[in-house]
Amino acid sequence: MSDRIIAACDGAAKGNPGPAGWAWVIADSEGRPERWEAGPLGHATNNIGELTALQRLLEAVEPGTALQVRMDSQYAMKAVTQWLPNWKRNGWKTAAGKPVANRELVQSIDELLSDRDVEFRYVPAHREDGDHLNAIADQAASDAATSQEAAGTALGTPDIPVPAPNRTAPPARRKPAAAARRTNASAGSDAPVIKAKFRGTCPCGRPYAAGESITKLGTRWGHPECRSTLPGAAPA
Repeated sequence: MSDRIIAACDGAAKGNPGPAGWAWVIADSEGRPERWEAGPLGHATNNIGELTALQRLLEAVEPGTALQVRMDSQYAMKAVTQWLPNWKRNGWKTAAGKPVANRELVQSIDELLSDRDVEFRYVPAHREDGDHLNAIADQAASDAATSQEAAGTALGTPDIPVPAPNRTAPPARRKPAAAARRTNASAGSDAPVIKAKFRGTCPCGRPYAAGESITKLGTRWGHPECRSTLPGAAPA
Protein backbone atom coordinates (compact mmCIF):
# COMPACT_ATOMS: atom_id res chain seq x y z
CA MET A 1 0.00 0.00 0.00
CA SER A 2 1.30 3.47 -0.88
CA ASP A 3 2.31 5.80 1.94
CA ARG A 4 1.12 8.75 -0.07
CA ILE A 5 -1.58 10.77 1.72
CA ILE A 6 -4.70 11.38 -0.35
CA ALA A 7 -6.32 14.80 -0.10
CA ALA A 8 -8.65 17.07 -2.01
CA CYS A 9 -9.12 20.83 -2.03
CA ASP A 10 -11.61 23.22 -3.58
CA GLY A 11 -12.71 26.83 -3.67
CA ALA A 12 -16.04 28.54 -4.19
CA ALA A 13 -17.32 32.02 -5.02
CA LYS A 14 -21.03 32.87 -5.03
CA GLY A 15 -21.29 35.05 -8.11
CA ASN A 16 -17.60 34.88 -9.08
CA PRO A 17 -16.58 37.31 -7.82
CA GLY A 18 -18.71 37.22 -4.71
CA PRO A 19 -18.72 35.72 -1.21
CA ALA A 20 -15.93 33.16 -1.40
CA GLY A 21 -14.43 30.32 0.61
CA TRP A 22 -11.88 27.51 0.49
CA ALA A 23 -11.62 23.99 1.90
CA TRP A 24 -9.50 20.87 2.02
CA VAL A 25 -10.08 17.32 3.24
CA ILE A 26 -7.51 14.60 4.01
CA ALA A 27 -8.26 10.87 3.97
CA ASP A 28 -6.94 8.11 6.22
CA SER A 29 -5.01 5.09 4.96
CA GLU A 30 -8.27 3.47 3.83
CA GLY A 31 -9.30 6.50 1.77
CA ARG A 32 -11.95 7.64 4.25
CA PRO A 33 -12.18 11.39 5.05
CA GLU A 34 -10.35 11.93 8.33
CA ARG A 35 -9.83 15.66 8.85
CA TRP A 36 -10.83 18.82 7.07
CA GLU A 37 -10.78 22.58 7.22
CA ALA A 38 -12.60 25.43 5.51
CA GLY A 39 -12.47 29.19 5.73
CA PRO A 40 -13.98 32.42 4.37
CA LEU A 41 -12.38 34.82 1.92
CA GLY A 42 -14.82 37.71 1.94
CA HIS A 43 -15.43 38.97 -1.61
CA ALA A 44 -13.18 37.12 -4.04
CA THR A 45 -13.05 35.06 -7.24
CA ASN A 46 -13.35 31.32 -7.64
CA ASN A 47 -9.71 31.14 -8.78
CA ILE A 48 -8.56 32.79 -5.55
CA GLY A 49 -10.63 30.25 -3.64
CA GLU A 50 -9.05 27.35 -5.54
CA LEU A 51 -5.48 28.60 -5.04
CA THR A 52 -6.07 29.42 -1.37
CA ALA A 53 -7.45 25.93 -0.78
CA LEU A 54 -4.28 24.40 -2.21
CA GLN A 55 -2.09 26.76 -0.23
CA ARG A 56 -3.85 25.95 3.06
CA LEU A 57 -3.72 22.22 2.34
CA LEU A 58 0.04 22.31 1.75
CA GLU A 59 0.49 24.30 4.96
CA ALA A 60 -1.48 21.66 6.88
CA VAL A 61 0.70 18.73 5.71
CA GLU A 62 4.21 18.09 6.95
CA PRO A 63 6.80 19.01 4.25
CA GLY A 64 8.30 15.52 4.08
CA THR A 65 4.96 13.80 3.47
CA ALA A 66 4.20 12.30 0.06
CA LEU A 67 0.87 13.74 -1.03
CA GLN A 68 -1.71 13.26 -3.75
CA VAL A 69 -3.90 16.33 -4.30
CA ARG A 70 -7.22 15.91 -6.09
CA MET A 71 -8.68 19.05 -7.64
CA ASP A 72 -11.47 19.97 -10.04
CA SER A 73 -9.87 23.28 -11.03
CA GLN A 74 -7.95 23.12 -14.30
CA TYR A 75 -6.76 26.69 -13.70
CA ALA A 76 -5.23 26.09 -10.27
CA MET A 77 -3.64 22.81 -11.30
CA LYS A 78 -2.14 24.12 -14.52
CA ALA A 79 -1.02 27.32 -12.81
CA VAL A 80 1.30 25.41 -10.45
CA THR A 81 2.26 22.46 -12.67
CA GLN A 82 2.53 23.89 -16.19
CA TRP A 83 2.49 27.67 -16.34
CA LEU A 84 4.54 28.45 -13.23
CA PRO A 85 8.03 27.75 -14.68
CA ASN A 86 7.40 30.04 -17.67
CA TRP A 87 5.93 32.77 -15.47
CA LYS A 88 9.08 32.75 -13.32
CA ARG A 89 11.36 32.87 -16.36
CA ASN A 90 9.34 35.76 -17.80
CA GLY A 91 9.55 37.83 -14.62
CA TRP A 92 6.04 36.87 -13.52
CA LYS A 93 4.50 37.87 -16.83
CA THR A 94 2.19 35.75 -18.95
CA ALA A 95 2.93 34.80 -22.55
CA ALA A 96 0.92 37.87 -23.53
CA GLY A 97 3.19 40.05 -21.40
CA LYS A 98 0.55 40.74 -18.74
CA PRO A 99 1.17 40.46 -14.97
CA VAL A 100 0.32 37.03 -13.59
CA ALA A 101 -3.02 37.08 -11.80
CA ASN A 102 -3.00 36.07 -8.12
CA ARG A 103 0.79 36.20 -8.13
CA GLU A 104 1.24 36.23 -4.35
CA LEU A 105 -0.78 33.06 -3.94
CA VAL A 106 1.06 31.32 -6.77
CA GLN A 107 4.43 32.32 -5.31
CA SER A 108 3.43 31.04 -1.88
CA ILE A 109 2.35 27.71 -3.37
CA ASP A 110 5.61 27.52 -5.33
CA GLU A 111 7.56 27.85 -2.09
CA LEU A 112 5.42 25.26 -0.33
CA LEU A 113 5.93 22.80 -3.19
CA SER A 114 9.72 23.12 -2.99
CA ASP A 115 11.32 19.77 -2.09
CA ARG A 116 7.91 18.14 -1.69
CA ASP A 117 6.65 14.94 -3.29
CA VAL A 118 3.24 16.10 -4.52
CA GLU A 119 1.18 14.35 -7.18
CA PHE A 120 -1.72 16.30 -8.68
CA ARG A 121 -4.80 14.54 -10.03
CA TYR A 122 -7.65 16.25 -11.87
CA VAL A 123 -11.13 14.99 -10.95
CA PRO A 124 -14.36 16.15 -12.66
CA ALA A 125 -16.69 18.11 -10.41
CA HIS A 126 -20.38 17.68 -9.61
CA ARG A 127 -20.78 14.10 -10.83
CA GLU A 128 -22.64 11.32 -9.07
CA ASP A 129 -19.76 8.95 -9.82
CA GLY A 130 -17.14 11.59 -9.03
CA ASP A 131 -14.45 11.65 -6.37
CA HIS A 132 -15.98 11.60 -2.88
CA LEU A 133 -13.17 13.63 -1.30
CA ASN A 134 -13.55 16.35 -3.90
CA ALA A 135 -17.31 16.40 -3.32
CA ILE A 136 -16.73 16.96 0.40
CA ALA A 137 -14.20 19.74 -0.22
CA ASP A 138 -16.59 21.35 -2.71
CA GLN A 139 -19.42 21.35 -0.16
CA ALA A 140 -17.21 22.65 2.65
CA ALA A 141 -15.93 25.50 0.46
CA SER A 142 -19.46 26.37 -0.60
CA ASP A 143 -20.63 26.37 3.03
CA ALA A 144 -17.73 28.64 4.03
CA ALA A 145 -18.50 31.01 1.15
CA THR A 146 -22.12 31.24 2.29
CA SER A 147 -21.57 31.48 6.05
CA GLN A 148 -18.24 33.35 5.93
CA GLU A 149 -17.17 31.33 8.95
CA ALA A 150 -14.21 29.02 9.47
CA ALA A 151 -14.80 25.38 10.37
CA GLY A 152 -12.94 22.11 10.53
CA THR A 153 -11.64 19.26 12.64
CA ALA A 154 -9.08 21.39 14.46
CA LEU A 155 -11.67 24.11 15.04
CA GLY A 156 -14.13 21.94 16.92
CA THR A 157 -16.21 20.82 13.94
CA PRO A 158 -15.39 17.12 13.66
CA ASP A 159 -18.35 16.14 11.48
CA ILE A 160 -17.34 15.78 7.84
CA PRO A 161 -19.49 17.96 5.54
CA VAL A 162 -22.06 15.98 3.57
CA PRO A 163 -22.25 16.84 -0.15
CA ALA A 164 -25.56 18.48 -1.08
CA PRO A 165 -27.02 15.64 -3.23
CA ASN A 166 -26.72 13.28 -0.26
CA ARG A 167 -28.23 15.60 2.33
CA THR A 168 -31.62 14.62 3.69
CA ALA A 169 -34.16 17.22 2.63
CA PRO A 170 -37.20 17.82 4.82
CA PRO A 171 -40.40 16.41 3.29
CA ALA A 172 -42.42 18.92 1.33
CA ARG A 173 -45.54 20.09 3.10
CA ARG A 174 -48.69 19.31 1.17
CA LYS A 175 -51.55 21.79 1.10
CA PRO A 176 -54.94 20.59 2.31
CA ALA A 177 -57.16 19.62 -0.60
CA ALA A 178 -59.54 22.54 -0.03
CA ALA A 179 -56.67 25.05 0.04
CA ALA A 180 -55.21 23.55 -3.12
CA ARG A 181 -58.56 23.89 -4.90
CA ARG A 182 -58.85 27.51 -3.82
CA THR A 183 -55.33 28.25 -5.01
CA ASN A 184 -55.89 26.63 -8.39
CA ALA A 185 -59.24 28.33 -8.86
CA SER A 186 -58.07 31.78 -7.88
CA ALA A 187 -54.95 31.46 -10.02
CA GLY A 188 -57.05 32.36 -13.03
CA SER A 189 -58.61 35.50 -11.52
CA ASP A 190 -55.79 37.69 -12.84
CA ALA A 191 -55.09 35.63 -15.95
CA PRO A 192 -55.30 37.47 -19.29
CA VAL A 193 -58.25 37.00 -21.60
CA ILE A 194 -57.25 35.64 -25.01
CA LYS A 195 -58.90 34.31 -28.17
CA ALA A 196 -59.21 30.53 -28.28
CA LYS A 197 -57.28 28.90 -31.12
CA PHE A 198 -59.32 25.73 -30.82
CA ARG A 199 -62.73 24.85 -29.51
CA GLY A 200 -62.97 23.32 -26.06
CA THR A 201 -65.06 22.90 -22.95
CA CYS A 202 -65.14 25.24 -19.99
CA PRO A 203 -64.98 23.78 -16.44
CA CYS A 204 -68.61 24.89 -16.16
CA GLY A 205 -69.48 22.24 -18.75
CA ARG A 206 -70.39 24.57 -21.61
CA PRO A 207 -68.28 24.51 -24.78
CA TYR A 208 -66.44 27.47 -26.28
CA ALA A 209 -65.62 27.96 -29.95
CA ALA A 210 -62.40 28.86 -31.74
CA GLY A 211 -62.04 32.64 -31.70
CA GLU A 212 -64.13 33.04 -28.55
CA SER A 213 -62.68 34.90 -25.53
CA ILE A 214 -61.27 32.54 -22.87
CA THR A 215 -59.09 32.76 -19.77
CA LYS A 216 -57.20 30.40 -17.48
CA LEU A 217 -59.43 28.78 -14.85
CA GLY A 218 -57.25 26.78 -12.49
CA THR A 219 -55.53 24.25 -14.73
CA ARG A 220 -57.99 24.59 -17.61
CA TRP A 221 -59.35 27.22 -19.99
CA GLY A 222 -62.89 28.57 -20.03
CA HIS A 223 -65.29 31.51 -20.14
CA PRO A 224 -64.06 34.66 -18.39
CA GLU A 225 -67.47 35.08 -16.74
CA CYS A 226 -67.06 31.67 -15.08
CA ARG A 227 -64.19 32.88 -12.88
CA SER A 228 -66.59 33.99 -10.19
CA THR A 229 -68.64 30.82 -10.26
CA LEU A 230 -65.82 28.32 -9.56
CA PRO A 231 -65.57 27.17 -5.90
CA GLY A 232 -63.22 29.46 -3.97
CA ALA A 233 -62.47 31.72 -6.94
CA ALA A 234 -62.14 35.46 -6.57
CA PRO A 235 -64.71 37.63 -8.33
CA ALA A 236 -63.73 38.66 -11.85
